[in-house]
Amino acid sequence: MFELDHDLAQDIVDRTMAILPYNVNVMDSQGLILGSGEPERINTRHEGAQLVLANGRVVEIDGQTAKHLKGVQPGINLPLMHDQRLIGVLGITGEPELLRTYAELVRMTAEMLVSHRHQQTEQQWRRQRCDDLLALLLADSGDSPRLVDEAQQLGLKPQLARTPYLFELGAGQSAEALNTWLTSRYPDSWCVSSAQFSLLWCRPAAQQVDNPRLLEKLEGLGWNILRVAVGGQADGLAGLRRCYRRVGDLLAYGRDVLPQSRLLTLNRYRLPVMLWRHRNDDALDELLNPLRKVLAKDSNGQLLATLRSWCEHDGQSQACADALGIHRNSLRYRMERIAELSGVDPLTLDGMLALYLGVQLLPQALSE
Repeated sequence: MFELDHDLAQDIVDRTMAILPYNVNVMDSQGLILGSGEPERINTRHEGAQLVLANGRVVEIDGQTAKHLKGVQPGINLPLMHDQRLIGVLGITGEPELLRTYAELVRMTAEMLVSHRHQQTEQQWRRQRCDDLLALLLADSGDSPRLVDEAQQLGLKPQLARTPYLFELGAGQSAEALNTWLTSRYPDSWCVSSAQFSLLWCRPAAQQVDNPRLLEKLEGLGWNILRVAVGGQADGLAGLRRCYRRVGDLLAYGRDVLPQSRLLTLNRYRLPVMLWRHRNDDALDELLNPLRKVLAKDSNGQLLATLRSWCEHDGQSQACADALGIHRNSLRYRMERIAELSGVDPLTLDGMLALYLGVQLLPQALSE
């Protein structure tokens, strides 16, 4: 239930008195003065307002009548209505015959200000509730029928398939501003900010987005996007929660292993990201041992660059050699050297997979 407060009452007074040459008072539903052009009267009781509240009609008080009422000066006191409910009183000081011509106009203006403030309050509450609800829906207990039903009532459309994007912003960037930009351009989007410089954006999967162009657009608008992790399509809330965890892992993986890459897609890095989540396990540490043996003898980084190219070209010798600008015989020599140092043959499927995963999991600091 909307009620007048001191700030709104004084705002009505200040706006009205900027036009009228008379003092204005605004009283609450108990007749207490909340705003006034005479500050000393604030928080005092206004008997004229109590008459309005008791009878629900305009009360005019001339100079003679005012002498018999406490805390009252001559003037017109009008009921303030909102949604057909009496919420307070507007008082204009002066002789009633001088005020009648514009008293109703002043009341109409005051009620418009009340209505506007109420709309702002409702919108703010709705935004905050939607933010809270989205955070709950993405939590482990987000399948509660009550939450899903409320989301539907608020128009959040929880049934839509969505694709999650996790943005990491540079210092000083506003996640709230990016939230506003994305939701205004992509209807039915969800945005949740879980940290100061982080924003989760879940766009409806039916809306096609050119990811490199989106990053370029945001950069052109002045946002410093350090990196963004893009998940796959998620059907239903359970799938979206799983995908949310995946893009979180993908962002952490990119930050440590591929710090120069600003756009990371789960489809491209699904396997290494799955293993990266368990990067502190002994088994994964063992997976990196063959590659560490190569790095120990690779002073100029030539062998690691060769191995990266070999993996990027799916073990196709000619394509790899062309990309490196070397002869196939030179490539063969390097691959033999990698096999000798690592104890793993990169020409076999098992060997290539082991070395590929090692390259994908190798922290950037260790490969430099």
